[in-house]
Amino acid sequence: MNAPLPRWADVLLLPAVNLLIALLVAGVVVALVGQNPRQVMEVLVQGAFGTQRGLSYTLYYATTFIFTGLAVSVAFHGGLFNIGGEGQALMGGLGTALVALWLSHSLSAWVLLPLMLLGGVLFGMVWAVIPGYLQAYRNSHVVITTIMFNFLASSLLAYLLVNRLKPPGTMAVESAAFGPAAKLPGMQQAMAWLGVEWPSSPLNVSLFLALAAALGVYLLLWHSRAGYRLRAMGSSETAAAYAGINPRHQIIFAMALSGGLSGLVGMNEIAGVNGKLLLDFVGGAGFTGIAVALMGRNHPLGIVLASVLFGALFQGGAEVSFEVRGFSRDMVVMLQGFIVLFSGAMAYVIAPWLARALALLSRKPAADLGARHG
Repeated sequence: MNAPLPRWADVLLLPAVNLLIALLVAGVVVALVGQNPRQVMEVLVQGAFGTQRGLSYTLYYATTFIFTGLAVSVAFHGGLFNIGGEGQALMGGLGTALVALWLSHSLSAWVLLPLMLLGGVLFGMVWAVIPGYLQAYRNSHVVITTIMFNFLASSLLAYLLVNRLKPPGTMAVESAAFGPAAKLPGMQQAMAWLGVEWPSSPLNVSLFLALAAALGVYLLLWHSRAGYRLRAMGSSETAAAYAGINPRHQIIFAMALSGGLSGLVGMNEIAGVNGKLLLDFVGGAGFTGIAVALMGRNHPLGIVLASVLFGALFQGGAEVSFEVRGFSRDMVVMLQGFIVLFSGAMAYVIAPWLARALALLSRKPAADLGARHG
């Protein structure tokens, strides 16, 4: 029987090895379709990190993925697989937008923006707590109910936009524009306050909100009693119940926190960029968050790093499809698929081999030391 990987290797080394294998396999496939893997990788990295503007777009995408990745992670630590982040983010955006539509012309930004954030969190929480309640008290599996609630959220948002929120006489399925007070400062504006010149991009100060959320999740899960109870529930529901922890309460708590984190997506996409409620502003980020959480080993630091990686794939992939002739956007999706495959489904196929390699490396210095003293 193989020894388990050390925590540091599980969080940092295993994802790095998975990524390397995914890139090697993707490189082989790229070569087989007649492209130059080195050229593709150079353009991708340059497009994602080589300029301030490219880096800004990478971090803009990463911000949303941090929120949805943390949402998946919190539920997972409670023993739940919440795949309803897409619907919870849509409802969170709806809550953010309703506050902005109602109050953006009468309140200052200092008052309005926290209220928009609170509205998004509460709407996301409510949309997640309902499946949580159904599992805790009606034994309905949360995977099935959260899938259903994704479709319900999309349908509800479409109905509200078409029949209630769309300005009369317009064809676009979107709400009216918010007042200026509902706009989060962009990174260009924020850096200008510090005397730093920064290019225009969708990146905004919700990046700092995402990093604060990651820190908050870390402190909650590993440095609080509530987090200990949640992780105990995720490790063994029977043992947690024997220790006096109410499993039903933990399910509700985990889903509420998970939904609230997904609901924060609206601050980046709606308050930070669009300034109005759109039909599909989430764009699949709820599902990408599952891959982010898997690759980040459900640890906030790993999730931040994995989010930057997926942000780089989105931004750098767009540059590759534009700069490299014959390389389509579908090939970038293929690369993302390989990373998801090796980070998720294949992770624990690779883990035993990595554990053996680490064990051999740890024994070799000891053997050398014994030989020198023999």
